[in-house]
Amino acid sequence: MKELEYPFNAKQIISKKRKLRRLLMEKADGFVEKKIAILGGSTTSEIKNMMELFLLNQGIRPYFYEAEYNQYYQESLFPSEEFVKFSPDIIYVCTSNHNIEQYPSISDAEETVDRLFADEVQKYCTIWDKLEAKFHCPIIQNNFEKPAFRLLGNRDSYDYRGRTNFLMRLNMEFSRQAWHRDNLFLCDLDYVSSDYGLGKWSDAYYYCMYKYAMHIEAVPYLAFQVANIIKSLFGRNKKGFVLDLDNTLWGGVVGDDGVDNLAIGSELPKGQIYTKFQQYIKEHKEIGVFLTIDSKNEFENAIAGLKHPDSILTEEDFVAIYANWEPKDQNLLAIATDLQVLPESLVFIDDNPAERYIVEEQLEGVSVPDIGKEQDYIRIIDRSGFFEVTSLSADDQKRVAMYQENAKRKQAEVSFADYGEYLQSLEMCAVIKEFDIMHYARIAQLSNKSNQFNLTTQRFTKEEIEIIANESSYITLYGRLEDRFGDNGVVSVVIGKIENDSCHIKLWLMSCRVLKRDMEYAMMDCLVERCLEYGVSQIYGYYYPTEKNSMVKNFYRDMGFEKISENENFNTEWKLDIKHGYQRKNKYIELKDGES
Repeated sequence: MKELEYPFNAKQIISKKRKLRRLLMEKADGFVEKKIAILGGSTTSEIKNMMELFLLNQGIRPYFYEAEYNQYYQESLFPSEEFVKFSPDIIYVCTSNHNIEQYPSISDAEETVDRLFADEVQKYCTIWDKLEAKFHCPIIQNNFEKPAFRLLGNRDSYDYRGRTNFLMRLNMEFSRQAWHRDNLFLCDLDYVSSDYGLGKWSDAYYYCMYKYAMHIEAVPYLAFQVANIIKSLFGRNKKGFVLDLDNTLWGGVVGDDGVDNLAIGSELPKGQIYTKFQQYIKEHKEIGVFLTIDSKNEFENAIAGLKHPDSILTEEDFVAIYANWEPKDQNLLAIATDLQVLPESLVFIDDNPAERYIVEEQLEGVSVPDIGKEQDYIRIIDRSGFFEVTSLSADDQKRVAMYQENAKRKQAEVSFADYGEYLQSLEMCAVIKEFDIMHYARIAQLSNKSNQFNLTTQRFTKEEIEIIANESSYITLYGRLEDRFGDNGVVSVVIGKIENDSCHIKLWLMSCRVLKRDMEYAMMDCLVERCLEYGVSQIYGYYYPTEKNSMVKNFYRDMGFEKISENENFNTEWKLDIKHGYQRKNKYIELKDGES
């Protein structure tokens, strides 16, 4: 919904919140449902309302537990029966500098200030420890905005008695704690308030009158940040950019103006703006965001522009280049198909409002920000939170290389008349093992991100994965796949629950990067082997249809299962008898590390 995308009109969102909620709820299919507890140090009712809108817009339907006013500490240490029964998926501790127990005074000795600092840190560490031990779920914690006044002026930032200095010290310690705690995620209130404007943010009227820790019109900006963290935790981030060229990556039209006359580089102010933008876009590759081009241009002109001596981006930075005269929405669909991703995982960047309108109208779910003038591009894209980073694994950092390797595989495929020969030529090898501590985060990430090859679309947090991994009644498998082009990383996950002599598959997912590569057969062979070790005679599989997973509708049939039931929602149940023998299915993947 455009009204809920950055840059948004906060005042309108607040005034139209009921209408916006109704419109979002009309598209009720496909929501992921999550329970969110808000423990506030100030009034949180409007924060909750705004969070709901932004999360619904991200495909997440939230259910809230809202603690009583300023009871965040008590609810953390001594949770109410209602809070415990709620059993949240996420806990948001919404505090601010109003909740500091005691600030330093000018007469305090340095040792006294250090004790105040240690007491404040200990209070929050106790909160996080207690919540983690009780609920085993991610915790989002605000850091602190700058103070509304500086008694010492500029000295306030470096004098040990200054409030600014005290809050900066706390923020640094919160950062250190978040880095070392797997379950703690910071909402950067310090940055959000500064970006909004600290003077207006700190309007005392709203705190004294309503106990809101910020100006009421700043609430959507805070809620938007928290919603971005939550959608990232549950796999709702975007995956890649689809970029226009002319007047987007450089100033001018390469086909008309020629390469030499493009605005890019250090000689002109406008060229510097485009150079900074290219650098900003290119840095996204370091966090696993892939880059593609969708330009109305001759292909040769597009490549010539990318070869400009001052261009930061080169042809090799893009995993797909569509430079032609086809409609841009059709090119975007072709890019999604080539890369085996859903169109809604893409962000379309184009300076032309007409092109943006067509893509937005034709392709629901694709993010199409109004990027403004060239000097606004970075700010608007950056504040939109498309790629909010809550974890950054080695696989994430290698993802762009994986897409580029996939492009090489596609090129290799067309040179073979026989598909089996092509698979053989890939020289594939896999590691298939039970869940281990090194891969809990990646497995949880996959369960929240995979939508197409996902038979039950159940979602798991890292903590839930860890619990399952240590339960003897579960069979767990993850699979990594390598070939002569590179390492695809962890690409498949299976969770089976043992009940008597049966195994019930609770989760089976696979990355679409490795479709039709026999990895599902290798996983099936290993699952059957584990089941036999557990004395299992039957395996039961379940398929729950969604808007996105129709590709696996007949997965169990193709694996040799028998369909035994189907209900009015087209949920199906399948059964495979393995006690009378099982024919191995994997032909082309060698298993490593002693796995059979």
